[in-house]
Amino acid sequence: MEKVFASVITIGDELLIGQVIDTNSAWIAQELNKQGILVKHRVAVGDVWQDIWDALDAEQQQADIILITGGLGPTADDITKPLLCEYFGGKMVMHQPTLDHVTNIFENILKRPMIERNRKQAEVPDTCTVLLNERGTAPGMLFEKNGKIFISMPGVPHEMKWIMQHHVLPLVQEKFQGGFVAHRTLLTAGVGESFLAERIKDVESLLPSELKLAYLPNYGMVRLRLTGWSTNKVELNSLIDYHFQQLKDAVQDILITDQDEPVEVAIGKLLKEKGQTVSTAESCTGGYIAHLLTSVAGSSDYYMGSVVSYAYDLKEQLLGVDHEEMAQHGAVSEKVVTQMVKGALANMKTDYAVAVSGIMGPGGGLPDKPVGTVWMAVASKHKVLAKKMHFRFDRKRNIELTATQALLFLRELIVDKT
Repeated sequence: MEKVFASVITIGDELLIGQVIDTNSAWIAQELNKQGILVKHRVAVGDVWQDIWDALDAEQQQADIILITGGLGPTADDITKPLLCEYFGGKMVMHQPTLDHVTNIFENILKRPMIERNRKQAEVPDTCTVLLNERGTAPGMLFEKNGKIFISMPGVPHEMKWIMQHHVLPLVQEKFQGGFVAHRTLLTAGVGESFLAERIKDVESLLPSELKLAYLPNYGMVRLRLTGWSTNKVELNSLIDYHFQQLKDAVQDILITDQDEPVEVAIGKLLKEKGQTVSTAESCTGGYIAHLLTSVAGSSDYYMGSVVSYAYDLKEQLLGVDHEEMAQHGAVSEKVVTQMVKGALANMKTDYAVAVSGIMGPGGGLPDKPVGTVWMAVASKHKVLAKKMHFRFDRKRNIELTATQALLFLRELIVDKT
């Protein structure tokens, strides 16, 4: 069994200027990996005829399956369909089932007239197999050339996913024997990427050629991912499990989770296991810590609520922060953040609480408290801990870093056995 490779081409000027973040190719790659298909390239091109044409030429030299998203809408900048018609040497024809589907959407669902521009959505090259799109008006299209499979889908994520799930993935499973791809991921915190690499160099040196180790640093944490491919699923899992355990043993003291999950998910699991709860008191993050915690399904089991006290008065009224302490030390201080976390713990009656107060920038810094200065505190019924941190990025990244580091600080308290 040989490896099967895919390439993903995403089309749209909005991707190149950063107006829209490409989530399609990431999702597609994950789904293909589950079927043992390896993604060779992910390519983004603008709404430029020659660029799309060149991408199709290049990717069929590298991959067995070329998946294309975007450029299938009803406006003048959507050029994918006419380009594919010319690329595969066909002519445009009306696809009646798609026309019936589009007509039904406008007449019975949207309750508005269908103009000619909408009707043209049902036109397809006669060289393709049409993949009906029940989530929208633009159908998917399948072409074959030089033994390669080309599939064009809409760029709208929920439409693309429907076509992938109902047409593309079953076809790939039937047509290709892709072998098996396995990933194991763990999350560490507190040690930088280069120091981590030095620590695990002996484990890494013993990895067989079938396995690859990737370092994925982000927000003061590093994910380590082992990836392997094989024609034998049982042997692959056994091999990767063994080496993953060696990796875990080497980083046990800085291990956050041995799953591919963010810290807020790991904290949620800990709290659920203990049957305990948490609340937050936020100033500089404006509720972002609460957002991270509540983005996890089932978080209502352990997350009780938040006080977002941006103003001095609300810190006093809602969290019981002493006016004189704030006047003397400022809102960004150990005294204030400690009172904030105690107030959250008492008012929301939770087992744990976390609080933050800082200067996120770009303005507001002082000589003794420059932009990026943050005080954070965590508390349980038996212990209160506080620490100061300094971040050096723009406002958005400072907020995200503050929230992540506060959650890591909270986790330290939850797992503390002293």
